[in-house]
Amino acid sequence: MLFMKILWAFLSVGLLGAIFGIGLYVASRFFAVKKDERIQQVVEALPGLNCGACGFAGCESYAEAIVTAEDVALDLCKPGGADTAMKLGSIMGKEVEFSAEKLVAQVHCRGGKETAEYKFDYEGIEDCNAAMLLYGGAKKCPFGCLGLGSCIKVCPVDAIDYDEDGLVWVDRDLCISCGKCVDICPTGVMKMIPYGADVIVACNSTDKGGVVRKYCKVGCIGCAKCTRSSPDGGFVIENFLAHIDYSKKGERSAALADCPTKCIIRTVKEVKIEESAHPLEAVAAQDSHDAD
Repeated sequence: MLFMKILWAFLSVGLLGAIFGIGLYVASRFFAVKKDERIQQVVEALPGLNCGACGFAGCESYAEAIVTAEDVALDLCKPGGADTAMKLGSIMGKEVEFSAEKLVAQVHCRGGKETAEYKFDYEGIEDCNAAMLLYGGAKKCPFGCLGLGSCIKVCPVDAIDYDEDGLVWVDRDLCISCGKCVDICPTGVMKMIPYGADVIVACNSTDKGGVVRKYCKVGCIGCAKCTRSSPDGGFVIENFLAHIDYSKKGERSAALADCPTKCIIRTVKEVKIEESAHPLEAVAAQDSHDAD
């Protein structure tokens, strides 16, 4: 008797499971929403970094928006650039105009322990935003790089690191233009510049020159000498700080050489040739660098 009850219970549960399973299968077939095949094609055309630079949660979210919405631009993927935009245009049957030069991030500050004044020694969390909450950071300059590496931590491709001087530097060849470092920087010292830019004004201070001199040896003092030395170089003084209009293609080497505080620097690090007991080796190393 007990055996029959157990058997009947087992069969009942099995039968109900089969009925429900068939019902779910039928429902999935009749009520399934067919996914547009183009979504997967768009996903495959995107870099797959899921960096969020496009304004969407990730590559798949951006792909779904492209296919399902009519007003989503096809050139929002900064890491993919023009090539990806063209691929998306081909998939969607749309013409894409993409002529803008790639933008990369760079730190507009070279004030470190040797050149900038500090208010105190910061010993808190290694995070720029945390340091900013403590009297605006340890530096006397309220506009400079705090140097605690928040930008380094958020970079998805390890394009940002400390250089040989212990200052934050971006490798423009690795930068994917996602802008995460720009968003997280509390002082606004991280800025986007054209990939082909030859020099930058490595300062972010809008204080008057006399004030800048008191807290930084390599800060811009707004002297406007760059505008006179390289009149066609696109240098403009705004709020006591030099900026560069990169649409101007004139020479900028004279401004770099004449800048009294040397805050105008090259965007590509120069190779430091170490002293050698064999002068010919040093010459060969320099020739190799120049060839590159």
